Amino acid sequence: MARFTLPRDLYHGKGALEALKTLKGKKAIVVVGGGSMKKFGFLDKTVSYLKEAGMEVELFEGVEPDPSVETVMKGAAAMQKFCPDWIVSIGGGSPIDAAKAMWAFYEYPDTKFETLCNPFHFPTLRTKAKFCAIPSTSGTATEVTAFAVITDYKAGIKYPLADFNITPDVAIVDPALAETMPPKLTANTGMDAMTHAIEAYVSTLNCNYTDPLALHAIKMISEHLVNSYKGDKEARAKMHDAQCLAGMAFSNALLGIVHSMAHKTGAAYSGGHIVHGAANAMYLPKVIQFNAKDSVAEKRYAEIAHFLGLHHAGLRHPIEGVRALVNHIRHMNKDLDIPHGIKDYEGGIINEKEFLEKLPHVAANAVGDACTGSNPRKITPPEMEKLLKACFYDTDVDF
Repeated sequence: MARFTLPRDLYHGKGALEALKTLKGKKAIVVVGGGSMKKFGFLDKTVSYLKEAGMEVELFEGVEPDPSVETVMKGAAAMQKFCPDWIVSIGGGSPIDAAKAMWAFYEYPDTKFETLCNPFHFPTLRTKAKFCAIPSTSGTATEVTAFAVITDYKAGIKYPLADFNITPDVAIVDPALAETMPPKLTANTGMDAMTHAIEAYVSTLNCNYTDPLALHAIKMISEHLVNSYKGDKEARAKMHDAQCLAGMAFSNALLGIVHSMAHKTGAAYSGGHIVHGAANAMYLPKVIQFNAKDSVAEKRYAEIAHFLGLHHAGLRHPIEGVRALVNHIRHMNKDLDIPHGIKDYEGGIINEKEFLEKLPHVAANAVGDACTGSNPRKITPPEMEKLLKACFYDTDVDF
């Protein structure tokens, strides 16, 4: 038996933010990140619509990129004091992910973060509040997923939290919010969405319900991401829908080792963070080469290439489709100004010596990541070390 879970209601299209007026409740806490939602007027609109719905509103502002355990605990404490019956989070993936974790600690103050890190072991939520998510970026799709990523900065590890309990009750996908994204964020979040869709399609948990969502998302992203990056507003709106479709797919089919690697390398180095979407973009072609040694995965990658109409992607010779897909991803990365290897990321901020010294530890952590279990090909720590080195130096994978 399998399960397919989505938000109860999803409002989409321009003007969808006004759906906040329809929420029923007495108190809402709004969780938000930096200043962009305030700067462009969306935070004020959110508060206004909630008040129009008859609710008392309180703000929890300042959730940082890659939200920390400490921020989650502060937000949960604010919720315990205010006692909202709606948690509304607006912004990128970071405030929404943080709010999901805050939700658990609000309803169960005595729970331990370590318990939540165990996939699908959340306590039953909605005993105190419901959750509404409003994304401003076109990538994480956290507004429709059963996932959140929280960073333990002391350990230098990003922890993916996974449980159908944290799938929002309401998602509002309004493209007006995505129009404010700068180009670099557009590129990184867009390739995050592409990785979601491709990993969902080849996941060991793919099914008839997730495959159409994943394939259509891949095609939309292939057609619209580069133009969105260049500032085309119509393409930006298409991407906002595409990333949501990708999220619906991967929330139910789960992911693979591209995400395992991105989670465990993101905060591991003293030179700086590797932004999640950029990490996925760099690692995806290498992981496709690695996974394609599995005949089932090879066939499904070839199906993606065939669906996209890529050259030499005939299904009779799946390896041709795999090569075409790898080249397609690399070409997209080039058009989006994303480097092909960690060594060249942000002008070389990740020190080679530190990377190699930490490689065994990072590789072991990646193998143990929650996303590894649904990858189509099993991987050992030594193989993960070789794969990460290929991602650092941008070399082909043939093992």
